[in-house]
Amino acid sequence: MKRFLLSFIFLSFVIHCSVCTAQNKDIITPKVKARIDSTLKSFIDNGQVAGISSLIYEKGKEVYYKAYGYADIEANKPMSRNTIVRIYSMTKPIVGVALMNLYDKGAFKMDDPIEKYAPEFANMQVYAGYDSVNKKVKLVPANRPPTIRDLTRYTAGFDGQMPGVPRGENPTDSKNTLQQMAAIMGKRPLSHQPGTKWVYGVSVDIQAFLVERISGKPFYDYLRENVLDPLGMKDTRYFIPVEDRGRFAATYNYNRDTKKMTRATDTITQILNFYKWPLTRGALGLTSTLDDYQKLGQMLINGGTLNGKTILKPETVKMMRTNQLDLNIPLKDRGFLPNRGQMGFGVNVGVRVAPPVDSEENNGEVGEFFWDGAFSTLFIGDPVNNLTAVLFVQLNPYDQIKLHNKYRDAIYGNYVPKK
Repeated sequence: MKRFLLSFIFLSFVIHCSVCTAQNKDIITPKVKARIDSTLKSFIDNGQVAGISSLIYEKGKEVYYKAYGYADIEANKPMSRNTIVRIYSMTKPIVGVALMNLYDKGAFKMDDPIEKYAPEFANMQVYAGYDSVNKKVKLVPANRPPTIRDLTRYTAGFDGQMPGVPRGENPTDSKNTLQQMAAIMGKRPLSHQPGTKWVYGVSVDIQAFLVERISGKPFYDYLRENVLDPLGMKDTRYFIPVEDRGRFAATYNYNRDTKKMTRATDTITQILNFYKWPLTRGALGLTSTLDDYQKLGQMLINGGTLNGKTILKPETVKMMRTNQLDLNIPLKDRGFLPNRGQMGFGVNVGVRVAPPVDSEENNGEVGEFFWDGAFSTLFIGDPVNNLTAVLFVQLNPYDQIKLHNKYRDAIYGNYVPKK
């Protein structure tokens, strides 16, 4: 019996140590670094991007940084760690953090109706089709009021396709305030019943409006004071002052047919960030640097705290990066999420709920949370390996070259489905 117990204890120790070793195994090894280098450089060598950079942290430490190519080819400015880029929809996770910071203060509950704080959205009607004979839009009452949770998982019903509904005023015109935007949005019908469909649109703009309405402070002031400044994200801004514009990357278009890259018109790509517009959108508009965005990622991986500053409670971070979307919603009603892989949705971030089905899907760990931007930027948070990765380019249209797929394979290796 004594020998059996000793053998059992020894076996348990070996199994325990094996698990510990697996959990402590580094992802970003010298071999992986070389693979990432080769992958990033290939996009430059193939003339598909002008400049590209990546910053990766693992277990709380920087393990990889590299930049290739140019932030501005014509001005001969190399892509660097300090380059400022347009992050477009990667604005959304930052705004989600600001909203959830208010949640942690007890300012609202997730299942509170939006109309509780914003009567602009009371008694919402839902689009039910268009009578082309009588030239009339069909509307029905909402089955229930859209909630703040609906806003954060994009199931509130805002901004879907509604044939026959006059567009009228543009709620997200840069000259509008968030209050004016909300007033316009509240007069429009929802595109679907709340909770029944995932729609990418203005939900995060309404989140920014709610931060402003509930806190009683201008949205950007609240964001600055409660998220950006405590995290030291000094280069994450809507407006870039003159003295920092030399660090602002140019944008380049890549044509897959001609395999040619051309510079986008500066007056178009700079207009959003060279003027102090009244509208500070939640859906897009912020600019950032690699190090700034990594601070956000590290805070989320750490459970809400960075460098002694607590932005969110651990349980709130866990909710943010846990799937909140009903996976019974049919694929056709989950927008482009299926194109990103086996994805659910948390608070303004995609959440991986199952492994890829094949090597064509984006690689990654189950439990990953991530988001990307219109000019092909990418953020990955991997709690399994305590890893965060930021990839910056200024490539338009959005990732026509399988950039994200190849970058993920460079980190994790070529995906081989389990048999």
